[in-house]
Amino acid sequence: MPEVIINGNEGRLEARYHHSLEADAPVALVLHPHPQYGGTMNNKVTYAMYKAFTELGFNTMRFNFRGVGKSEGHFSDGEGELSDAASVMDWLQTYNPNASATWVAGFSFGAWISMQLLMRRPELDGFISISPPANMFDFSFLAPCPVSGLVVHGEKDEIVPQASVNDFYEERLASQKSISVEYETIKGAGHFYDQDLRTLMDIMKAYVTKRMESLDPKLAAA
Repeated sequence: MPEVIINGNEGRLEARYHHSLEADAPVALVLHPHPQYGGTMNNKVTYAMYKAFTELGFNTMRFNFRGVGKSEGHFSDGEGELSDAASVMDWLQTYNPNASATWVAGFSFGAWISMQLLMRRPELDGFISISPPANMFDFSFLAPCPVSGLVVHGEKDEIVPQASVNDFYEERLASQKSISVEYETIKGAGHFYDQDLRTLMDIMKAYVTKRMESLDPKLAAA
């Protein structure tokens, strides 16, 4: 899990990168929760998502947004953090030009940023959105959502009420042409999935495996 330093628009970005031994492995970028509320790339949910992708054989990257850890710069209300994510995605794609698929995933604030990124990157093949903060941020940019993906939420989330995510899913994601977005609720789970990280990982891995099979049956069979 080597440390990688990537050049962003406001300076260096601190990252951790796992490189798969498989030729042409798919790539995944994982985004952490809100920097001003303690969110870092070492957040346990973010790390669980990162681990789920690595266990599936992905070239996987997680990083600190500007102003977090060793990353330079200052919090920028989402606009700068989206730029950070784009810079890291550029790095991933540059070093993996033959990747069989490209995914983005995010937790909470990171889910909001990740879904903005997928609107700007038509080459993306899938997304994972964990606890999207539909009660805090505007998701109207999803008009419509351009790619299939998965939303996961905790039934007992104390920060993002389940009702807000239900409404977000029904209004923005449930009925789309040419794509399908699935929605899973983890019974009894809170916002940080304290006792449910393995369940979260299992749901992610099952969904990604199924989607990768539809994209490339040979890759999933391997």
